[in-house]
Amino acid sequence: MKKFISAISIATCFIASIFATQVAASDDSYSEAIANFKQASDTHKFFNNAYGYAIFPTIGKGGFGIGAAYGKGRVYKGNSYKGDTSLSQLSLGFQIGGQAYSEIIFFKDAKAYNEFTSGSFEFGAQASAVAITIGANAQAGTTGNSSSAGKAAAKAAYINGMAVYTLAKGGLMFEAALAGQSFTFEEK
Repeated sequence: MKKFISAISIATCFIASIFATQVAASDDSYSEAIANFKQASDTHKFFNNAYGYAIFPTIGKGGFGIGAAYGKGRVYKGNSYKGDTSLSQLSLGFQIGGQAYSEIIFFKDAKAYNEFTSGSFEFGAQASAVAITIGANAQAGTTGNSSSAGKAAAKAAYINGMAVYTLAKGGLMFEAALAGQSFTFEEK
């Protein structure tokens, strides 16, 4: 029991440090994140045809048994900045480590955009993200991550009007955990 309480305490401190170190991103970080996602050939069709998108330049994620992730972002309708968003995620299960990544969510149409910007949105269990990496391809979902090296790339498609891509920035995390992302939106 003492080991369990100790593990919870360590995880809580680690999670708190993620939230404490998350600061508002600069305009340059948004531009850089968008440019990085535009470099991936799989995202071209989404940038060309999406109704809008949400971009998170840096999301911090960490855990030790209990995990959490947090990031701040912006929402665009077309290429027009419409408001601010935040992402939070809690997970429970086997996990250890920490990582930072960028995330972009494309909205297929006004319905998906309006659903996301309604004020409080949460991805369901069927949601998944395509992870863009250099030299390898990976598939990430709410039930964990898997990756493979090679030429076949994971392809994103709209699920319930949204397509999600992530881009690893650093860190290492092992997990087999159930997690869901929830979002808030504040119009500018």
